[in-house]
Amino acid sequence: MSKHKTTIRWVVLLLALCALAALDDTAGNATPAVSDAYQKSFNQWKAELVAGRRQNWLTLVGLFWLKEGANNFGSDASNSIVLPESSTPAHAGAFTLQGGWVTLQMSGTSKAQVDGKLVTTAALQSDETENPTVVSLGSLRMHVIKRGVRMGIRVKDLKNPAAKSYAGPVFYPLNMAYRVTAKWLPADGKQTVNVPDVLGDTTPVPIAGTAVFQMNGHEYRLTDIGGDASKGLFFVFNDLTKKMDTYPGGRFLETDPVKNGSVVIDFNYAYNPPCSVTPYATCPLAPPENRLAVSVPAGEKYDRKHSYHHGE
Repeated sequence: MSKHKTTIRWVVLLLALCALAALDDTAGNATPAVSDAYQKSFNQWKAELVAGRRQNWLTLVGLFWLKEGANNFGSDASNSIVLPESSTPAHAGAFTLQGGWVTLQMSGTSKAQVDGKLVTTAALQSDETENPTVVSLGSLRMHVIKRGVRMGIRVKDLKNPAAKSYAGPVFYPLNMAYRVTAKWLPADGKQTVNVPDVLGDTTPVPIAGTAVFQMNGHEYRLTDIGGDASKGLFFVFNDLTKKMDTYPGGRFLETDPVKNGSVVIDFNYAYNPPCSVTPYATCPLAPPENRLAVSVPAGEKYDRKHSYHHGE
């Protein structure tokens, strides 16, 4: 037999073995196809994600940390808080921080709106409360945020072109292999994990418990951060795709309620935090407990050329 014919037979044999292996895998370990209903539900969720970013995050134009005492604001560069000239007088007023409280005082004849009423002064509730006070000035919307011991003014511009020009998120192709059922291990109600954030702070956060699941033949765990087993869990995690493809600081992932000691974790729905699209957000990062030593090529990707890069 010629060497050429022997080579051809070996190639045919190898192709046949590969085909048999593929058939065996299809019979026993096939990944379910993405159904039309699943695709439609995902598309709706993605549209809501985009709408939320455009409304809540891509309208942000500033975040200013307050010092004790008066913090002048306006369009003039001499102010502590410099706002867009198109919406603000040169010297509009001041935000005064005193004893953990912030008050607004407008200058001269300048007025702002609070709760639909024109005001020259107002006491401002921070976002720690259920109803933070929103100050309206032209197309600008301002409110107080509190992060640890810091208090600041977050500024939105409803006309910010970034919201309109946003191209939208990029996701990995849907893959049902990354939709796993996890065993739920509830916490005792006293446990916390230390969650870092982009400001460099670390905050102890109560946990509802830990989800344990299998992926690629290995066991992994994700610890809930501030979720509720009866309503749905919330994870901040990262994985080995952070080196090239995903947001290095960690992605967010939510679940449905825990049922009968189990919870479905669908990594196709992993999405980037607001800090991935604006420098004016203050996002949590993945705690050590949720840094997975495996690649999870599912969910939202991240353009590493982007300027808003936080984390590892």
